[in-house]
Amino acid sequence: MEGKQQQHQPPAGPAVMGAASDERRSEDGKDGAGCETLGRPLGPTPSQSRFQVDLVAEGAGRPAEELRKASGEDGAAGKGSEEAKGRFRVNFVDPSAGDESPGEPGGGSSEGGNVSFQNGGDTVMSEGSLHSGGHHHYYYDTHTNTYYLRTFGHNTMDAVPRIDYYRHTAADLGEKLIRPSLAELHDELDKEPFEDGYANGDEGTPAGEATASYTPDSKGVVKFGWIKGVLVRCMLNIWGVMLFIRLSWIVGQAGIGLSVVVIGMATVVTTITGLSTSAIATNGFVRGGGAYYLISRSLGPEFGGAIGLIFAFANAVAVAMYVVGFAETVVELLKENGALMIDEMNDIRIIGAITVVILLGISVAGMEWESKAQIVLLVILILAIGDFVIGTFIPLDSKKPKGFFGYKAEIFMENFGPDFRHEETFFSVFAIFFPAATGILAGANISGDLADPQSAIPKGTLLAILITTLVYVGIAVSVGSCVVRDATGNVNDTIVTELTNCTAAACKLNYDFSSCQPVCQYGLMNNFQVMSMVSGFAPLISAGIFSATLSSALASLVSAPKIFQALCKDNIYPGFQMFARGYGKNNEPLRGYLLTFLIALGFILIAELNVIAPIISNFFLASYALINFSVFHASLAKSPGWRPAFKYYNMWISLLGAILCCIVMFVINWWAALLTYVIVLGLYIYVTYKKPDVNWGSSTQALTYLNALQHSIRLSGVEDHVKNFRPQCLIMTGAPSARPALLHLVHAFTKNVGLMICGHVHMGPRRQAMKELSTDLAKYQRWLIKNKMKAFYAPVHAEDLRDGGQYLMQAAGLGRMRPNTLVVGFKKNWRQSDMRDVETYINLFHDAFDIQYGVVVIRLKEGLDISHLQGQEELLSSQEKSPCTKDVIVKVDYSKKAETDTSVAFAPSFSERTTTSRKEEDEDGKTPTQPLLKKDSKSQPSPLNLADQRLLDASTQFQKKQGKSNIDVWWLFDDGGLTLLIPYLLTTKKKWKDCRIRVFIGGKINRIDHDRRAMATLLSKFRIDFSDIMVLGDINTKPKKENIAAFEEMIEPFRLHEDDKEQEVADKMKEDEPWRITDNELELYKTKTYRQIRLNELLQEHSSTANIIVMSLPVARKGAVSSALYMAWLEALSKDLPPILLVRGNHQSVLTFYS
Repeated sequence: MEGKQQQHQPPAGPAVMGAASDERRSEDGKDGAGCETLGRPLGPTPSQSRFQVDLVAEGAGRPAEELRKASGEDGAAGKGSEEAKGRFRVNFVDPSAGDESPGEPGGGSSEGGNVSFQNGGDTVMSEGSLHSGGHHHYYYDTHTNTYYLRTFGHNTMDAVPRIDYYRHTAADLGEKLIRPSLAELHDELDKEPFEDGYANGDEGTPAGEATASYTPDSKGVVKFGWIKGVLVRCMLNIWGVMLFIRLSWIVGQAGIGLSVVVIGMATVVTTITGLSTSAIATNGFVRGGGAYYLISRSLGPEFGGAIGLIFAFANAVAVAMYVVGFAETVVELLKENGALMIDEMNDIRIIGAITVVILLGISVAGMEWESKAQIVLLVILILAIGDFVIGTFIPLDSKKPKGFFGYKAEIFMENFGPDFRHEETFFSVFAIFFPAATGILAGANISGDLADPQSAIPKGTLLAILITTLVYVGIAVSVGSCVVRDATGNVNDTIVTELTNCTAAACKLNYDFSSCQPVCQYGLMNNFQVMSMVSGFAPLISAGIFSATLSSALASLVSAPKIFQALCKDNIYPGFQMFARGYGKNNEPLRGYLLTFLIALGFILIAELNVIAPIISNFFLASYALINFSVFHASLAKSPGWRPAFKYYNMWISLLGAILCCIVMFVINWWAALLTYVIVLGLYIYVTYKKPDVNWGSSTQALTYLNALQHSIRLSGVEDHVKNFRPQCLIMTGAPSARPALLHLVHAFTKNVGLMICGHVHMGPRRQAMKELSTDLAKYQRWLIKNKMKAFYAPVHAEDLRDGGQYLMQAAGLGRMRPNTLVVGFKKNWRQSDMRDVETYINLFHDAFDIQYGVVVIRLKEGLDISHLQGQEELLSSQEKSPCTKDVIVKVDYSKKAETDTSVAFAPSFSERTTTSRKEEDEDGKTPTQPLLKKDSKSQPSPLNLADQRLLDASTQFQKKQGKSNIDVWWLFDDGGLTLLIPYLLTTKKKWKDCRIRVFIGGKINRIDHDRRAMATLLSKFRIDFSDIMVLGDINTKPKKENIAAFEEMIEPFRLHEDDKEQEVADKMKEDEPWRITDNELELYKTKTYRQIRLNELLQEHSSTANIIVMSLPVARKGAVSSALYMAWLEALSKDLPPILLVRGNHQSVLTFYS
């Protein structure tokens, strides 16, 4: 994919620098893909943007003088100056700032998609620059650029580091580019690069499609800085109505000392959470979704989905809570002035409904309006706090009867200690205060609307926590130093004569308020409006209360839809997909706003918020706990991807924060905490069960990997023990979907017991096979998971099957988790195959025995390979579900070519294909992913012939429940016990648990009872249940003549007949065709041949009704028994029987009767 650098264009059109390479394919101004730069809509194509290899630098649009200085020029460099040669400053150019003169600073973003090379004032624009700057003309000098750019590495096929290669998708920050693949740089020039290669780490985005044909339109998109976006929001949300109405009461109950402790404890929890939020927010680019986004990308979709839903709901209900707080204050004022509309409760509903409608209007108007409203509210809130502080320094005589005396040491001393009344305790007071400290995620919740979330969230959140904590502590101390706990409000309660028994601070200040105790009307304990009373201008405090409630309501009304939209976009709950859609340039979730409005309105009309409030607080705390836990978990997983830019966090402090949040949940309200846990757990289980198809690289994945790695290493240090032997099977399936019966049967005895690896040998041209290898690995591993197979897929490329088998047997697995048993399908059509394939097939057995593997050969009389029927199989299953579907198979692709196999297993029926199917094979030999189906409204699916129908039925037989039938075990030779262990493991599985094991052994006719008892004793010692033991005394009887004749007829084409040929001819033939059966060999192994034929007769007699037969596999001596004879033995032994497993262990004990 080589491009070509265009020569200098006349001023009529902008000059474009394409992607140049060492070879020029065309001389007509087009690149290798034939893309013209003029005369068509401008936009990056895969071939162009793939090689935009310009360096990323800060400070776009600098003056040319600065650039000259930065590159070591003295200001004297002109266009052709020698000093300028080879020194290039590479900068981003912001297309939207194209009207600025080259001498003006600014106008560029370090993350923009457009680049210019500046060389002494000359500019070479990349193609990206043309996408939005259509009216500008750029000129550059061609006589120096090409050579020096090439030597610098910017004009070669190999790309230099650039941020655009690391983007996930087209975002506002710039376009996504694909770096040249290794194949494009490394492969021979005369070969085409991969057409459908995948870019590294790009979540499976095909290289040809991944380039973004998207130019960001930055106009009209509102993005906030850290002050407006985070600090203001967090301060407003934390300073709630609690500041003005409840803080003075808390000081009265707990005293100044414990009030500061209460505030401090709440701050510890929020600060730890703030630090954790900062760590997660700075560990990569943060999109919209706030707490949900942070938790889901860190802990995975299960926790993220659970928290996202309850956090969005909590914010929606919090709107109602804050609005009702506002409405209650308004109704209080109406009541004082005798202006109630109906009654208190209904007035709250009416005012609340009107308020929430107005707030919805502000939110829907856009983030800019909402932001302006927040700043106005903050100003009012700060004025109200200032009003209170000023008021504390102006003690008026008229306020003294109500308990306000100004700053007095006596009052401070008296109010320093606690005085809990009305069954209040330290923890109940803490529970009332803590919701006032929440709201720290208000800035993070609109992370998608922040210009730089990574910098804004830590700065804004932590500073907001600091400022609000100082204000809370300051007000608690000052109100505790100025106002006494109890006061009558009666001017006549002044002390005229000195009382000897009065020790209260008020007595020292000439007031006696003892007359009203225990229930007074004024003072810290009794009057929630203390701050209004103390303040210089009381209405301003009411305005502050309005501001605090409305700002919190507004922040929650904006947060809830944004979080819910992010949740819906990820499609974790498919039913909510409609809420993912955004409107306008800011992608506003209008549907989410409407839903939040309806939820809030519903709770306002219910107006029973005392029950809801603790649940909301617990929902918020649950999300705080998970944010803290996320940091601990990510640090524990030691993932290389966990490297937050914010360094001031500690995994153990984050864990402490998570535990504190859980404790506080119970302190606030134990039943609400339990309810929260149940809801989170329920949603977690639901999302886990649904398994959303997302991969965010969560710390759960990282920890799973770490645990697996550590356990694998620990396992490697432990010697194998016979009690812990497990059949760990290397099963030669080829494409796993091609031989389902083989897969399901082996899975039945390895599931949750041992390892199962599906081996697949790709042969043929290396380049094509390598390409298939990478695509098949992901595809078939997904197929195994989808079909609930606990197995691994292991493809290899080899020159032939035997090499591939050796590679897999030697290298598959890890540490102790290595295969010990080779499982292959029986090569059913061996007589029609090329005998070299049969030789290779038999040599696999010899290789397995050499490597100390056990061998299992599985035979179904119908065959195993259904790859040529896969389209039909899917068609039939879909028709069972819906009888009216009418699909027609147009074409079926096969994974095997007649001439060169590119995708072959060791297993059954390599050439089990008819002549017609060979003609239909795909020309390019690619492994198909899906059968090509074509909808046809009239015609029915083409019917299967009888043999194919039986093959399809047989391929699913092990997926069904097996019922009360027999597993016949013919344990003729002691191989260490594998022949017995496999059927036992089958009976432990649900589908096979009703099957009974019958054991058949060889013996002498005169010792049948003795042999049966001996075997029964052995099986009982092995603790293996059996229904019957049958001793066969007639194994060595000569088989029937017709069966011997049939065997001889079968092997006739493969015999050498050396006695009928000259010695030299016979030797040459044996050398060229080593699989041929010699007369000498046939005579030598006559007894063994007869045994196989006789065993088949006995199997037909005793086990023809069994569900499955497990039998000892005969062993052929390497180099002595030819492949054709061994294959004929297996054929004669296993023909015309139910499914049969021919098993041979490696003669190491796999069973023991010792404890």
